Amino acid sequence: GSAWFSLAALNSSIPYWSSGEWNGHYFGSIPEMSGRQLIDFTFVNNEQEVYFTYTLLDDATIMRFALNNSGQVKILLWVERAQDWVPAHTNPNDHCDVYGICGPFTICDEDKLPYCSCMEGFSIRSPDDWELEDRTGGCMRNAQLDCRINDNTSIGYNGCFVWDDELTNVKQQRCGDIGNNKQATLYLRLADKEVKRLGRNRRRIIIGSAVGASVALFGLLSLFFLLMTRRMCAHRMKNLQGDGGIIMFRYADLQRATKNFSEKLGTGGFGSVFKGVLNDSSAIAVKRLDGARQGEKQFRAEVRSIGTIQHINLVKLIGFCTEGDRRLIVYEHMQNRSLDAHLFHSNATGLKWSIRYQIAIGVARGLAYLHDSCRDCIIHCDIKPENILLDASFAPKIADFGMAKFLGRDFSRVLTTMRGTIGYLAPEWLSGTLITAKVDVYSYGMVLLEIVSGKRNSGTQCTTDDDDVYFPVQVVNKLLQGGAGSLMDSNLHDDVHLDQVERALKVACWCIQDHEFDRPTMGEVVQYLEGFLEVNIPPMPRLLEAIAGSAHSKCKQ
Repeated sequence: GSAWFSLAALNSSIPYWSSGEWNGHYFGSIPEMSGRQLIDFTFVNNEQEVYFTYTLLDDATIMRFALNNSGQVKILLWVERAQDWVPAHTNPNDHCDVYGICGPFTICDEDKLPYCSCMEGFSIRSPDDWELEDRTGGCMRNAQLDCRINDNTSIGYNGCFVWDDELTNVKQQRCGDIGNNKQATLYLRLADKEVKRLGRNRRRIIIGSAVGASVALFGLLSLFFLLMTRRMCAHRMKNLQGDGGIIMFRYADLQRATKNFSEKLGTGGFGSVFKGVLNDSSAIAVKRLDGARQGEKQFRAEVRSIGTIQHINLVKLIGFCTEGDRRLIVYEHMQNRSLDAHLFHSNATGLKWSIRYQIAIGVARGLAYLHDSCRDCIIHCDIKPENILLDASFAPKIADFGMAKFLGRDFSRVLTTMRGTIGYLAPEWLSGTLITAKVDVYSYGMVLLEIVSGKRNSGTQCTTDDDDVYFPVQVVNKLLQGGAGSLMDSNLHDDVHLDQVERALKVACWCIQDHEFDRPTMGEVVQYLEGFLEVNIPPMPRLLEAIAGSAHSKCKQ
């Protein structure tokens, strides 16, 4: 039968994170496992035993698995060059998903550091514990209330509920960013002298609408804010429908269009994709999001990312469905599936060089549009062949915006939890520093190398050829020595433009440089590939060289 593993707080039977069901290759809520290149996963579930194992494919890699005091599970890899452990995988991705992580009277915001902060009128209960990153003690009032709760105040006023207990699990939400900027308002009772300190007028504290309460009144408060959140989000979705021509589908309509979700096209981040046909005979792809928490976050990210923008190299959003806990997104159907099906699979059809080069340019144009031409800079965060779809004429369209991050034009970088797929992750993800749109540039560079070679960049292999260790490193060596044409896919035979091959390889190697300021922008990448700018020979990415050298040395022992 199906099985999964979950995390729960001490003395609690309610999980705050679940892995999703095991589908034979990875857990449903951890789609990044599908892109594994360093770790092999195994899940055994029978009448005698149930266990989950992971095996390092490279003996030179040192890894540890830990559950930290914030309630997050982390897989850390030892990086010899940095002489430090760096996180390769974290669940749950959002600190704020862990119940009570910040303690009472706090606001949790995953986009800030530290992610816990006290509400107005409150201060840290135990500064020493906060210094040790244990913030479960929360905050306490600066001035105690000098009043007694009576019948006149306890039943509520102005359509609000009033309680006199600890307030826990208040989280800064981004749902208000969909369609318009409306937010929910929470009023806090403060002592008179504290109110005077904050100002004569009543101060309103604007926070996200997803809040929890103390254990005593958790059920009542959760129901109140849940209803409020759904009403607000439904209103925003209707605005999207009216402004951008997006269709709000009924679940029954999509169930009928997909023949009860019978024709599965594939599995994406946090859900599965099914083929369907509308009444006007147009083909659609319906993504059904799985998992209440992760699915909701991906739903908001995808609708916000492509719900109000149009570009020839971005997959088109047709509509969505929100009924109860169901979250579905409807896209245009792409006849030629995803890029990986044509590059890596055993039954791959193979693509001509001219098509590959146009795919490379199209993806670059799509990313340049996301980074430079939208109201916010949209960082996709998971560029890989599986997320590049091909239409009937093999024009590429970037898809799966469930991990997308938004960066206001007044900011150049942002702190966020690590996201993406191993093998396409920029070094700054591993170092835990602030990220920019250059993480997409790095991932694009890795994809561009795969487009040229027709094979995955990484993978453990032992050979007698010193150059054949790690393809990105091999590319730089060949560019420095000449003869880059030998690196292209053998299925292409000689039907290529060698100058385009060399140009693509140079661009790719500039994209995967160690430091983000050494990488070009996606706008510059487009100009390089189209021949408007000349491309110099790139230097060797030292981090990749160190990793590849260590792996190859171990392999030859």
